[in-house]
Amino acid sequence: MPARTAQAQWTGTLLEGKGTIALGSGAFSGSYDWRSRSADGAGTNPEELIAGAHAGCYSMALSAVLTGHGHTVNSIHTSATVHLEKDGDGFSIKNIDLTTEAEIPGISEEDFQKHATEAKLNCPVSKVLAGANITLNATVKSA
Repeated sequence: MPARTAQAQWTGTLLEGKGTIALGSGAFSGSYDWRSRSADGAGTNPEELIAGAHAGCYSMALSAVLTGHGHTVNSIHTSATVHLEKDGDGFSIKNIDLTTEAEIPGISEEDFQKHATEAKLNCPVSKVLAGANITLNATVKSA
């Protein structure tokens, strides 16, 4: 499977600086700053991008689980809400709310709930958000 990339450029302090985020595919490029992350400023933010990734991945995972159990998938709509919260001297993402609505002919509520939970446990983005090994290759340029 191919690896996917994104890039971010930041200039300035946390509160007064600004940056841009670009997806490697070219499908999205946008600005972000502290206001877009902590309030209602224009631009995107890392949490919004995580929410989009999680909603998209979960919908695909649920489709795979349902299809694997012989169900027909007419549609799945998922929204994700990522909560950035104050945590001591910094910030953390401790809660993500997934809300999904699916049109699946002939499925019982019990089976749907079982399959929805299975998809949450096996969605690759859910897994990485539960904890990941993050490698780092850091380089500093002398001024």
